[in-house]
Amino acid sequence: MGTLSVFLDVPLAPSTDIPLDAYKADPSSLKVCLGHADTDEVWIPPVVKRILLQIPEDPTLNHEYLPELGILEFTTAAMKLVIGKESRAAGIQTIGGTGAVWTGAEFLHRWYKPSNCTPTTVLLAEHHLENLGCIFQVAGFTDIRTYRYWNPERLTRQNQCNAFSFLPLGLCRFLQERHLFPFFDVPAQGLASGNLDRDAWAVRHFVDRGFEILCAQSFSRIFGLYDERIGNLIVVTKNNQTLIKILSQLAKQISVTWLGPTSLGARVISMVLTSPALLYEWKQSLKALVKRIMLVREKLKEKLRILGTPGSWEHLTAQSGVYSFIGLLPSQVEFLAKEKHIYLLSNGQINICSINAKNLDYVAQSIHEAIMSTSHQDQSVTVRIYSSPTHVSKSESFY
Repeated sequence: MGTLSVFLDVPLAPSTDIPLDAYKADPSSLKVCLGHADTDEVWIPPVVKRILLQIPEDPTLNHEYLPELGILEFTTAAMKLVIGKESRAAGIQTIGGTGAVWTGAEFLHRWYKPSNCTPTTVLLAEHHLENLGCIFQVAGFTDIRTYRYWNPERLTRQNQCNAFSFLPLGLCRFLQERHLFPFFDVPAQGLASGNLDRDAWAVRHFVDRGFEILCAQSFSRIFGLYDERIGNLIVVTKNNQTLIKILSQLAKQISVTWLGPTSLGARVISMVLTSPALLYEWKQSLKALVKRIMLVREKLKEKLRILGTPGSWEHLTAQSGVYSFIGLLPSQVEFLAKEKHIYLLSNGQINICSINAKNLDYVAQSIHEAIMSTSHQDQSVTVRIYSSPTHVSKSESFY
């Protein structure tokens, strides 16, 4: 037998944009990773902690395989959380939100048949190209494009019709008249505004207007169950007959992918969503987390103001949710890593929950120094500002 591996030509896959390896290898006691939540303070709602202790004591539960489409009680409750009661819809339990996107992308590539014969175009928000774009590419789509939500020069939210300027009509009218297909991604419902219904408005608006849609849900952040990988794919169709056919194909697709989903996380979420008392307690916990996130945004903005950091920092509190584009240039991000041991995405996106009372002052001072160092090199350099709204994507179809 030869000494060389038959896999000798396999290339090393490029790493993700978040420099975790560099962060982990950094021996500095000051190091901060702004791309992830503080692992020492992972948020788990108290009600979830209690249920996790109760479930192992339940004698009625077993460890049998779940059906391909998951626990019906979970998928029904999860679906209701986003679109309310809807007779022409169903949910499919998946391995995390990524699994929901993957399942939907695979299904669409096989079964979505637009009236023309041209390749289906997938249009994604620019900052989702690296992760979601790869999923659609592996699923078989070849024409993947991006658009922006934010105008970095005017520091304003991009007009969606302008974002789709290469299309012949305005966005909403275009979707209706050309029968495009919306695929929503809801990674953290409730963490934008603190109100579950308000955060689901866009999805419900499309459903109310009669669109057929897919919607990927993730429960990692809002239930603190990161290691359980619980997701749900919502399918909304024109009628029940079509829905039954779609579910049969998705069940077959899942049976040759991961056979069936896991149970623990889904059981926890089901117990919370189907109990009025537990649901109320969980909602209150969500609201408290959102207040904490907004407080961090306020404090960081105020620290930068006191330091006299160049640029406007109002965008920190104008945005909402766990993630934020703070508006740093790639050179400033590089300065933070090399000089201050602070690591984040090259586009300046951070996880607000990675900032806490222990590192707030250091992070603010370091951002100030990064911007001042760049300003000294080139007086024409300004801070770029971005926004991170709820993600909606498109295709010739509209993913």
